Amino acid sequence: MKVVALPRSVTRPRVSRTRMAKEGLRQLILYTVLAIGAIPFLLPLVFMVSTSLKPKGEVLLVPIRWIPSHIVWDNYYQALFGYMPLYKYTWNTLQVVAANLIGDVFVCALVGYAFARVRAPGRTLLFALVLSTMMLPGHVVLVPTYVIFSAVHLRNTLWALILPNLFAGNAFYIFLFRQFFQTIHPELADAAKIDGCSQWGVFSRVYLPLSKPVLATVAVFSFFTHWNSFLWPLILIDTKERLTLAVALKFFQGAHTTEFSLLMAASVFALAPCLILFFVAQRYLIQGVVVTGVKG
Repeated sequence: MKVVALPRSVTRPRVSRTRMAKEGLRQLILYTVLAIGAIPFLLPLVFMVSTSLKPKGEVLLVPIRWIPSHIVWDNYYQALFGYMPLYKYTWNTLQVVAANLIGDVFVCALVGYAFARVRAPGRTLLFALVLSTMMLPGHVVLVPTYVIFSAVHLRNTLWALILPNLFAGNAFYIFLFRQFFQTIHPELADAAKIDGCSQWGVFSRVYLPLSKPVLATVAVFSFFTHWNSFLWPLILIDTKERLTLAVALKFFQGAHTTEFSLLMAASVFALAPCLILFFVAQRYLIQGVVVTGVKG
């Protein structure tokens, strides 16, 4: 049997150079516009980093000197260990963030799974009630929360910043988990039950391993929320040694003067973990947000 070779023009479509050039020009224009549009958003970050490395005499110069005459790395040491013990407040914040991550990720995942796959009377109504709490501003429950924690003698402790999420969870995170779990085919759970898995086994061995995007999304949101939380620690914590990082930054601003170089150095230190986490988990973050909007 003779094999006839097809002409190269038939087997491999030829893309005109003009079309490729137009596509390349379109991409170049798009990225140029995006880069120019990003400049106003990057200027505050550049100003913060620049000010954190300036000597005191150059902080308030007009016009702004974007590049310091000489770099003062000692500003970071003074911000962390000299002017204020910022490392202690960082440790307090890490404890609060880690404990709230358990509540936001594990507890909300468990509740979201129940709303998505456990059949129970009144499930839809209860889910609507949970979602309705998202319309309640946090300031409305500020006074009742303060009174409750004062009554049980938990005010002025880190537990006051941890327990609400461990027991109550977050309605938005529950919604994300429920939407994602509904995209997982229920036949996987049926197969696991035939193999002898309990409801807990289905959740821990089937649903959780398949939920990395939404787990990463909730973890990133939770980290940002509690790392940058200012109002709740300001209201519930009175002792200076138990303050969190976001509240401690306020103490760099005095009644008559402000150490701007140290304040900017401390701000860069506080911002760095958020930037690193965002770039590391960016792929999972976008995937989790997109998939939770698709109902299976």
